[in-house]
Amino acid sequence: MLVAVLGLPAAALAADAPVTFTKDVAPIFNKSCVECHRPTMYAPMSLTTFDDARPWARSIKQRVVARAMPPWGADTPHGVFRNDPRLTEKEIETIVAWVDAGAPKGDDKDMPATPKFAEGWSIGKPDMIFTMDEEFTIPATGTIPYKYFKAPTGLTEDKWIQAIEIHPSARAQVHHVLAFTQPEGTTPKPGGELGPTNIGGITPNKPGLVFEPGVARLLPANSEIAFQIHYTANGKENTDRTTIGVIFAKQPPVKLAQGGMAINPRFVIKADDGNSEVRATTPIQRETIVTGFTPHMHVRGKDMTYIAHYPDGTDETLLSVPKYDFNWQITYELATPKVLPKGTNLEVIAHFDNSTGNKFNPDHTKDVRWGDQTWEEMMIGFFSTVAPAAPMPSTPQQR
Repeated sequence: MLVAVLGLPAAALAADAPVTFTKDVAPIFNKSCVECHRPTMYAPMSLTTFDDARPWARSIKQRVVARAMPPWGADTPHGVFRNDPRLTEKEIETIVAWVDAGAPKGDDKDMPATPKFAEGWSIGKPDMIFTMDEEFTIPATGTIPYKYFKAPTGLTEDKWIQAIEIHPSARAQVHHVLAFTQPEGTTPKPGGELGPTNIGGITPNKPGLVFEPGVARLLPANSEIAFQIHYTANGKENTDRTTIGVIFAKQPPVKLAQGGMAINPRFVIKADDGNSEVRATTPIQRETIVTGFTPHMHVRGKDMTYIAHYPDGTDETLLSVPKYDFNWQITYELATPKVLPKGTNLEVIAHFDNSTGNKFNPDHTKDVRWGDQTWEEMMIGFFSTVAPAAPMPSTPQQR
């Protein structure tokens, strides 16, 4: 039995006490699953009640035993992350024992209260919601170049962003959204999306972003929010009008949320190569506090590793993602920020599978190069940083 493989036979669990949904499984779902698996969120089914969860019991068992759910790609020996949602062995054993026992409900009085969430938002109820100023019709077929839109804010004073969440209305056809600020009346154009005016972004199935207390990003007065949106046709015409929800900090921040990247746009992934390696390195020009990492590749992406090469000659693996999944482009948020001293070289190593062994591979017979579209590839190792809110006069800001 699968439970026995995990280390505790189902019979032993049952001998203690019957495993039920209300007493044993619902608390696990509340802790690790219902943030996404609830009405108005993007997960395919709700797990907030017994009636919601019971039809999916066998599928839930398969997914948690395979550790496909909750989604997480980081390798355990490297780094401790504050947003790690993985279930413990005991929690997996409990779910498996429940399913193997026929998925009983249990006593209603044992059912814990469902966590309170803002409807449709993972960050909580936004203070303000900004909406794209025009609706875009997504064609059913064809290649769609990056599109740029804007949303007015109407703000007459600076605001500090404590949390941010972006909602495309046509989520199934949105590859990514990058949001940045620009002066009112400006025509959105390439260049700001990854610069210092970036305020957030989403990729498939990515929830909102909540900064640690005392950390924020600036939303300037008399500015607009611009969107770079990459739409992907999926055979069905649709319309999109993306919105963005923001929660403001109650006080000016102590630190500013910033970021950087190691990027390599010059590579060729040969046809039928199942393990093509691409490397990128970025020098750390001043002492930098790193708070997280976001690997980015497309559907041939296989794995990505971040390695710090310190000025004293030592090396440290900061993040290892051995099973990259394009559908779950996770930001791995460090439990304790990592200080990279000036002179560190941050190296990112990625591998790509362009073979028939990759079921998501659009065409294994062609060489692949850098490109915007999903059937092309990218190699970017994003990293999040914080810096003192007061500008450092003699040192350029890193982004």
